[in-house]
Amino acid sequence: MSIIKSGKLWPYAIGLAITGVFCLGVWTIMETEKADIQESDDYMSNYQSVDANANKLIKQRIAFDKAYRLKFASDRITQEGADVKYALTTREGKPVEGATMVLEISRPEVNTYTKTFKNPKFENGLYVFHDVKFPKVGVWNLNLKVNIGDKSRFYAIKTDTRIVNDRSIQEASQY
Repeated sequence: MSIIKSGKLWPYAIGLAITGVFCLGVWTIMETEKADIQESDDYMSNYQSVDANANKLIKQRIAFDKAYRLKFASDRITQEGADVKYALTTREGKPVEGATMVLEISRPEVNTYTKTFKNPKFENGLYVFHDVKFPKVGVWNLNLKVNIGDKSRFYAIKTDTRIVNDRSIQEASQY
């Protein structure tokens, strides 16, 4: 009598299926460890901190947006160097002086080229980060954190240093 006719085939099939699923799980873990996975840099902090303080960040943004307007004001961004400018005004349109700002430039995929700039100059009603140079040609994230008292705001812009016209700057997520 063969194994098929005796009805003893199904335990072997189930054992083989379980072994196959286990092997595929191990293979998946080994392959994902090889990938260069970067943590998100939204809010210029690790995700655990952002998750723990999400309500506080939202309340600060709402308070900031009720009192101020923030706008990206640079004309052009190039790889050789550019002045990155932001206009911070009251809701009535009057320039606001005395804010602290931190600008972080980074590539969308990796954190290798991330640079941080602090203490912009306040000139003609604009906050100016002078001579910001981009290490490589291509797409960049410009992440800005603004603090005024207990109000804060994060502002994200994507730019492409390969394009030299007005379309090189795109507003990204307004987190």
